[in-house]
Amino acid sequence: MPHPASLRRAPVQRRSAERLTRILDACADLLDEVGYDELSTRAVAQRAGVPIGSVYRFFGNKRQMADALAQRNLERFSDRVTERLKEAGDGGWRAALEALLGEYVAMKRTAPGFSLVDFGNQIPVGTRGEPNRRVADRLTELLAGHLGLEPDDDLRRTFLVAVETADTLVHLAFRMAPDGDERILGEARELLEAYLGRVLD
Repeated sequence: MPHPASLRRAPVQRRSAERLTRILDACADLLDEVGYDELSTRAVAQRAGVPIGSVYRFFGNKRQMADALAQRNLERFSDRVTERLKEAGDGGWRAALEALLGEYVAMKRTAPGFSLVDFGNQIPVGTRGEPNRRVADRLTELLAGHLGLEPDDDLRRTFLVAVETADTLVHLAFRMAPDGDERILGEARELLEAYLGRVLD
């Protein structure tokens, strides 16, 4: 569910929540088909099969819609990483890194609209702070408990540096090849392992 701050009005009833989901799904599909510049609230309404007023009930413009999609992407990413961490058990930070990178790359390859919006980095959206800081803060929450670490300022800075690095290199990998250049993704893993190893070992 998108962050309430990205919505004009949060859905209360199930039917309203389902309509919001259809709107965001349509937005994601259209981003892949026409790109952000050509995206319009009218096209989203038509694709979602809802009146244009339903879109404006939740969003004032397409930027707010993209922001809500970015927030939903972060929620889904967090849920998927949490599941992977449960499956990995006590594999330490290296298993956590593999879960994070694996899910990020998987979403880049398969999640509609993610290649353009991801967590809001490609199209700067919203006013709740930098997208990578949002991601780093969420990962600090997720990983501190899992790894038995204190979620202090040092850990937050470490994860922010790791997120910025991963973001840059994963985007490079997907600029080089449609499914992500495996050699660049491999280099990203090596670089992150070296950095995190120095800090976390």
